Amino acid sequence: MITETRSGFPYRPGGVSPTTTPHGQEVRCDVCQSRTAARLWLLHVTHTRTEITAELVRDLLRDQHPDLADHPVGLGARGWDNQLWRLGEDLAVRLPWATQSADALLRKEHTWLPTLAPHLPLRVPVPQRLGEPSERFPRPWIVTTWVPGTPADLAPATRAADAADRLAAFLTALHQPAPDGAPAGRNRGGPLADATEQFAEQLASATELGLIPDPDAVRAIWDDAVAASPWTGPPLWLHADLHPANVLTADGTFCGVVDFGDLCAGDPAYDLAAAWILLPANAVDRFHAAYQPTPDAATLRRARGCAVARALAGILIGDAGLRGRPGGKPTWGPPAHAALHRLLAAAHR
Repeated sequence: MITETRSGFPYRPGGVSPTTTPHGQEVRCDVCQSRTAARLWLLHVTHTRTEITAELVRDLLRDQHPDLADHPVGLGARGWDNQLWRLGEDLAVRLPWATQSADALLRKEHTWLPTLAPHLPLRVPVPQRLGEPSERFPRPWIVTTWVPGTPADLAPATRAADAADRLAAFLTALHQPAPDGAPAGRNRGGPLADATEQFAEQLASATELGLIPDPDAVRAIWDDAVAASPWTGPPLWLHADLHPANVLTADGTFCGVVDFGDLCAGDPAYDLAAAWILLPANAVDRFHAAYQPTPDAATLRRARGCAVARALAGILIGDAGLRGRPGGKPTWGPPAHAALHRLLAAAHR
């Protein structure tokens, strides 16, 4: 399914190219010639060689945090970058198992999230302990608080008004000026124009797969976002990865936010895009009214561009999951398609 090509692909700042092998060879899916599909495949080939088991988690705790070693351990989830193991009733252990960048992301969370967490109105996984690389497991890992709830790709928010208010309150609290030395984003939080090539590739791939009924309308939303005035305020704290698997629900509304590995400073439009992805129909306007300070027209245009890009990515990841490809997640498709439908409908109003 994957073939090597000779054409180049730019590296992401601070990391390896998302579509090259560890030996620097670029890969594409030979069905759609998509680098996006190749990224999914590379998640499979970059998994850590160490099998992560409950026994390993207990051994690591016994070596570095013995006071926690007797708590029950059970697998919570396998994400793109990390595995999450529940530790007793109130804690969790996150261990990187895929991309090498996951190591730095865990350390970043351990450094910054404890300062931000007390000010956030939704529960987040607050780092409690740091595990250092060892002979038993050659990568860092962290112990955090456990955040109860169900990922929104499995249990979408249904109480539209309450969910809009909660998301707005969370982002209002998070979007504060970041201090000097705050981390920069991995292609997030900066000018949208920098991502135009990647957006075009994703749109072409999704169109070739028959997943996009009106690619011209999708492209028009992106072009309008790129043409909008850029963010001129101070860089604000961003979650920068608010897709449905990273936002938890209970009783039809949002109850928690997880995975702050992409925490960075930048343009708030990147997070405001989440309203289109996470909220039920007819809730975006309420979100915009509740979020403070009220976003200006240019910020809303940039947010729509970010949202349409995230919807495209979710559609491709969902399709890959339906086809049984490594890294695909079938539950990502429905919310992404619904978000794209809402974005296109709003564009025609």
